[in-house]
Amino acid sequence: MISLLHVSDLHFGPPHYPEVARALHAFAHRLQADCIVASGDFTQRATEEQFAEARAFLNTLPSVPLIVTPGNHDVPLMRIAERVLDPYRYYRKHILPELDTVTDIPGARIVAINSTAPLKATVNGRIHQWQIDFAREAFQGIADETYRIVVAHHNFAPPPDWEGADAMPQARRALDAFTAMRVDLILGGHLHRAYLGNSLDVYAGADREHGIVIAQSGTTTSRRGRAREREKNSLNVLKLDDKHIRITHYMYFDDAGDFLPTSRHLFYRRGRPPLDDEGEVTKALWMDDRKEVRDAAV
Repeated sequence: MISLLHVSDLHFGPPHYPEVARALHAFAHRLQADCIVASGDFTQRATEEQFAEARAFLNTLPSVPLIVTPGNHDVPLMRIAERVLDPYRYYRKHILPELDTVTDIPGARIVAINSTAPLKATVNGRIHQWQIDFAREAFQGIADETYRIVVAHHNFAPPPDWEGADAMPQARRALDAFTAMRVDLILGGHLHRAYLGNSLDVYAGADREHGIVIAQSGTTTSRRGRAREREKNSLNVLKLDDKHIRITHYMYFDDAGDFLPTSRHLFYRRGRPPLDDEGEVTKALWMDDRKEVRDAAV
């Protein structure tokens, strides 16, 4: 079993909410996940002070592998010369020198792709062909049972409410390529509200048998949430085994002073239940799934 804590859009700077950050710190230490994913927008305006604050907070989280990727707020917006000449200066200094990374944890390979495009698209991002090739090379030759996970800040699927956020340009090209690579899971942020579903929900694609589970986290520590998560904070906890991807969505509640589970989602890995030797779903597997669905939390 692999356990992942997925947070996003911390937005250190004026929108950052320290009280919620303290709750996240306590939550992460209680959970003790195998890995933490932070999918971009560590700052509000990409200043060195904000990056230093973000790094200081990240250093307080449990000492497990931390997967990061830049968000569009992590490159300068109004500082034009800096955005053109050295847009990742402070991100590289305080968060991570590399922008596209490959990380192995027991049972999974995680490829983080920088979807920001400082010169072309300051908001909605891009994935380039060379990055798709980078992911393909990273996933080549790994065992079939090893989870293949992609992390990017920008969204490959539109939000369910369609409020002011289309999918990333050429997202379908990337989804077709990731499906051919047998990617199991895409993690992202940017939307400031959660989306938990399957790529086949929004794009049937060339392969209708093997959808990719997509988990978008809302903003975890700022009051910039949108739609049903307006002025709300959220995160996801994922539990992965050889048959299932289980995702619990948590939201922060002021009266509790904590993140509490609000929904639970169970997906068969790679879009279908495993079959027994006779080509049938086993009764034991079905009963296990029923029990899992009845459980209140991860």
